[in-house]
Amino acid sequence: MPPDADDFDLPAQVAAVRAGDQDAARELVAYLYPQVIRIVRARLPRRVPEEDLAQEVFLKMFSRLEQYRGDMPFPHWVSRIAVTTCIDHLRKQQRRPEVRWADLSESQAEMLEVVTRDESAPHVGEALAARELLEMLLDQLKPEDRMVVQLVDLEQKTLVEVAELTGWNTTLIKVRAFRARRKLRTLLEKLEAEESV
Repeated sequence: MPPDADDFDLPAQVAAVRAGDQDAARELVAYLYPQVIRIVRARLPRRVPEEDLAQEVFLKMFSRLEQYRGDMPFPHWVSRIAVTTCIDHLRKQQRRPEVRWADLSESQAEMLEVVTRDESAPHVGEALAARELLEMLLDQLKPEDRMVVQLVDLEQKTLVEVAELTGWNTTLIKVRAFRARRKLRTLLEKLEAEESV
């Protein structure tokens, strides 16, 4: 059971973990787990179990604990590790095959037609197909571009929040988001052109 956030003395726990206290390490993981698993689920690369990725985040946290200087809140530091771990996994996937009209399922093809005609999609199945289509398109982006689209456009985070999570400056975030959106638009237009052939 996670420790009560109100009674949890985070600086004391971090100090205890640095001193080698295994119980403090378990309590720290329990305290940070909800935050880490939320980040992992939002950015989970395909074919990577969320628990495995969360465990990797905690392993990195413990291995880098001596690097934590206290210049930012500890949970932000751990969030940054979680985000970069997800980006690293997306990089490993690097196989970004082109999506062709023929690769789309029937429901995804129908959703693309609905989206390009600006019709609403009231059916739950269509919403699921739209999500799958979006995932296919996002998979073709570079990991950093995919991450910025997820954070800025899908999760509606501010530039400051994205900068805190990624360590990127706001200008880089704006440029990367602009280029990623343009790439997505190009991919979508290519699919539309294939459909009309």
